[in-house]
Amino acid sequence: MQRRKLLQVGAAASLTLMAVGGGLVLMRPGTPADELNADSRALFAAVAQAVLDGVLPSGAARSAAVAAHLERVRQTIHGFAPAVQNELAQLLGILCTAPGRRLLAGLAEPWETATVAEVQQSLQNMRNSRLATRQQVYHALRDITNGAYFSDPTAWPAIGYPGPREL
Repeated sequence: MQRRKLLQVGAAASLTLMAVGGGLVLMRPGTPADELNADSRALFAAVAQAVLDGVLPSGAARSAAVAAHLERVRQTIHGFAPAVQNELAQLLGILCTAPGRRLLAGLAEPWETATVAEVQQSLQNMRNSRLATRQQVYHALRDITNGAYFSDPTAWPAIGYPGPREL
């Protein structure tokens, strides 16, 4: 490849990435601070089913447990500082777009149609990524999911936690 052609391809790729990145930042379809929209709910439902796979009940009780979990996720986010809520809203906004989901999570399928195994593999890939940003996304999703789920006392028996001691 000639040097001139290489420079042209590099310049075109840079402009494309800047346009896509700028568009994603301006779009912000995530959460308005402490609320979860339909896309964010689908994301957290998929992550919950992947992270809590062995802990969630099966059948109809699973759907009810995930619905209750999504409300606890909303309450958890509501308890964050406004700056953290805004950063999380930006992250969810990016993850709820197809390009953001593919680039950050490495997930081709939309959150609502991805299988538990696909989401688990995506999370594992983020966890083991060489990029610190992908690792941080993994930790944020996992920590919010675990914190919200296990804040409910009815979830404690599944992990053998008897609850706080009486003083």
